[in-house]
Amino acid sequence: MTISHETEEILERLYIEIIEQKRKGLTCEQLKIKQDGAVYGELIKKNLVTDKNGIIKLTKEGEVEARDVVRRHRLAERLMTDIFDMKGVCVHESACEFEHILHRGIDEQICRLLGHPTTCPHGTKIPEGKCCKERGIKDIRVMAPLSLVKPGEKGKISYIQSEDKDKLQTIMAMGILPGMEIALLQNFPSYLFKVGNSQFAVDENIAKDVFIRITK
Repeated sequence: MTISHETEEILERLYIEIIEQKRKGLTCEQLKIKQDGAVYGELIKKNLVTDKNGIIKLTKEGEVEARDVVRRHRLAERLMTDIFDMKGVCVHESACEFEHILHRGIDEQICRLLGHPTTCPHGTKIPEGKCCKERGIKDIRVMAPLSLVKPGEKGKISYIQSEDKDKLQTIMAMGILPGMEIALLQNFPSYLFKVGNSQFAVDENIAKDVFIRITK
């Protein structure tokens, strides 16, 4: 389905506020659209939303499309941060532009490239794609969790993907911080790696949360 960029932006907001934040719905005023405008017309004509008593909600078709827009945006943010080393406000602005050209298929290739990340740089969940369920050894390997890095490979720590405070403290205490050089020495019986002049061993529970931008 072809949808205008302006309508995709509205779908993205509806998904975040209704699906993720559990709001019951939004009004045209809150969405800053007009009932006689092109965006509202497209939303209704393509059965992406319903409007009952002035409260706009996503239809099943609309939720699928909105979820896809959100996924592309957050993958774009991850790409800008991890591959292009962009920071700050420009990450969000660039992602807003980039999400509209990430057609289906291309977004899956980028997801594979990034090692199937589950959160954006702000820690918000990235909706899972078909490629995430079919991940395998054929994936392009530029970004990968430490648990999938091969012994002898080197890279830079890109980000830590965990909401467990105790685990994060354990990881940081070992000097596993974004930007640090890391080399995996062995992956059995534990993951033995080198950061700086120190060597550490962790189990898979920690290794799977440390994402590496592979350089060698």
